[in-house]
Amino acid sequence: MKKAVNDVIILEGMPETDDRIGKLATKLSERRDAVPFALLDCHDESIQKSGQILIEAGQMLILHRRDETLTQPARREANFVADLADGPVKRALNGTSPLRSLLVVGSGTLSHSQIALIDDEGKTHARADLSHLRPAGEGRDVTLASLHGLRGYDKALASLADHLRGAEAQGSHLLGDLVGMLFPKHEPYDPKPETIIAPDQGAYDAANDIIRVYLSVARQNEAGIIADHDSEFLHDYRVALRKIRSVISLFRGVYEVEQTEKLKARFSELMAPTGRLRDLDVYLLGRDTYYDLLPETLHGGLALMFDIFKRERRQEHRKIARLLESPHYRAGMAELENLFPPGSGPARGLDADHPALDYACGLIWKRYRKVCKIAAAIDDETPDEEVHELRINCKKLRYLMELFAPLFPRGEMKAILTPLKELQENLGLFNDYSVQQGSLQYFLSHHPSKGERDERVMATSIGALIALLHQRQMQERARVVSSFAHFDSPAIRRQFLTLFRGKGA
Repeated sequence: MKKAVNDVIILEGMPETDDRIGKLATKLSERRDAVPFALLDCHDESIQKSGQILIEAGQMLILHRRDETLTQPARREANFVADLADGPVKRALNGTSPLRSLLVVGSGTLSHSQIALIDDEGKTHARADLSHLRPAGEGRDVTLASLHGLRGYDKALASLADHLRGAEAQGSHLLGDLVGMLFPKHEPYDPKPETIIAPDQGAYDAANDIIRVYLSVARQNEAGIIADHDSEFLHDYRVALRKIRSVISLFRGVYEVEQTEKLKARFSELMAPTGRLRDLDVYLLGRDTYYDLLPETLHGGLALMFDIFKRERRQEHRKIARLLESPHYRAGMAELENLFPPGSGPARGLDADHPALDYACGLIWKRYRKVCKIAAAIDDETPDEEVHELRINCKKLRYLMELFAPLFPRGEMKAILTPLKELQENLGLFNDYSVQQGSLQYFLSHHPSKGERDERVMATSIGALIALLHQRQMQERARVVSSFAHFDSPAIRRQFLTLFRGKGA
């Protein structure tokens, strides 16, 4: 059901009600019986960040938005938006990532009542549906007041809104504030937190701050990986560790040499065990794409392959869950956190005191020049290894720009990051198709099937798939020169010159 509202006001506790508001009488209905509720969101808080609040209460899902309240049955087979029954809530959440599952942020009890303004003839001029949320725990009681105006009675609606807001500026609360009010111990999550870096801050301090922030991101994903809520927990965990590793390897001279090598090895050790699980996630998430590539007559072999992948994934997940729960792992992560306490860090290198802005300009400019040099030498005859080298250097350039982004104007950075991302997408697909071919060939030789027939069916399907992937790799290969030409436009070159040239180490 879809119900339009004029506004939603968020109030702490229950609103005060007088007998009359101006010339109109107030009528407050009795609260209906409280039912348990759970506030739902994805781990990246994408629903809340889009200005919506999703509540499951009783057998219903309720989605509060600033201008409407949507309801539908809560039944579902699993916890992804795609698993919801068809209805207005599911349609409204269509923009939510299909890879993210709905999780319980917090719970409590919910009751409803209604306040209306009525004239002497008993006619309603304005009303508000009141949803009273009482959290389980230490949070504050909150009332969501959904205002409904009636045509020709705008003044009454404004009076009711003013009355509910009261003398205090409670009406300034946004839907996004609701989680903090109800569940103050809830830890917000941002997969891409921006580290504050001052231009004159030492490169050493900037590196420590970035590593500290991304260590926290990695740790915030551990529980979700163990619980296996969705594949994005592992993805974010690995991206956070990869960014830390990039800081350690790209911020040369910030840490003492021996310390740098130890840290690079340590973070590589953390990432290595998760690689196979991530590969399997990528395969399984792309299952429909693989099926679309082949005719139905070859789907039988794919089904056999994905059955094997699913079984292997269960085994890999159990291994990673045991690892993340192990005392050895937890002690190691605690040791790393202790190595980067606020205001301090590991042994300093020769460039530790280099001002962050100059240091960033120097690193980015040098990497940009290296990308241009490699790309300029690429033509139709260039070996694939050199194309891979261009991809790796583009990735390093992007990491540097993103890590140091707080030092530069947001709009100007976005203008050069966008074409760089497009070039990376081209190079990334080229690499993915190459890696997938090798991986499928390895699979064929290391996963014997149950019988000769299955083996033949699977080999036929996978062989056809490898041929198609090779064809696609060649298509991406042919696009590299034109993609770089787009990135290397005169406007982009001027932007790099203006922002980064002539500064730094």
